[in-house]
Amino acid sequence: MTDVSTRANHASIISWVAPVGVMFWILKLITTAFGEAASDGLARISPALAALVGVAGIIVTFAGQTHAHRYLPGRYWSSVAAVAVFGTMLADGLHVALGLPYPVTSVLYAVATAGVFIVWRRMEGTISIHDIFTVPRERFYWAAVMGTFALGTAVGDLTAATLGLGFWPSAALFTVLIAMPAIAWGCTRRHEVLWFWCAYVLTRPLGASIADGFAKPPSFGHGLGLGDLPVAGILGLLLIGGVLLCTASRGVAPRG
Repeated sequence: MTDVSTRANHASIISWVAPVGVMFWILKLITTAFGEAASDGLARISPALAALVGVAGIIVTFAGQTHAHRYLPGRYWSSVAAVAVFGTMLADGLHVALGLPYPVTSVLYAVATAGVFIVWRRMEGTISIHDIFTVPRERFYWAAVMGTFALGTAVGDLTAATLGLGFWPSAALFTVLIAMPAIAWGCTRRHEVLWFWCAYVLTRPLGASIADGFAKPPSFGHGLGLGDLPVAGILGLLLIGGVLLCTASRGVAPRG
């Protein structure tokens, strides 16, 4: 068995976060799209309501996730969905509330996210998701996840709005970009952790561009005009279905 296979098998036993596979990337993409649509839909009703839901979601889901000390699909993906909503609010907040342009917010969140990875690496010696089985590492992991969601949101808005690509061309761009880490990993079988986090960051603007493409009106980014909350509702159902499938296929999750 290769070292990679050994680590992957080891992660399914002790890691406190989701093992990486096809279903991981599907659910990751769904949560990113859900977070974009849900955050925008709530903000249209009331920014205060959106902030309340975002903060409450983070508190409630993290209370369950951080006390589990093992991977439970329902708790884990609920936390990712909550981060998706809150991360969208963070990125949009700097732009709307402070008037910072998307290039600036993209750089700020890139620096913040890089800072998390640097400190995480120096403190723990690894940033691999296969090794998340201590409280400090789990905290660094979720800090990195939050940073990648905010960064991805800002970058997606940068391409769609500032660069004027619109949502569907942006989605096509990020689809091409996200294929590059997969190709690099497939060809070299080296730098697994680097390529994973590159792909992880890129799923955010890809999912957000797809969600906006369906939800936003044709006058804004050439969207299809289905509406943010209806799109969020559909994505929420898909997320629930995927989590139930993961839970059924996994059976009783082992303790770390």
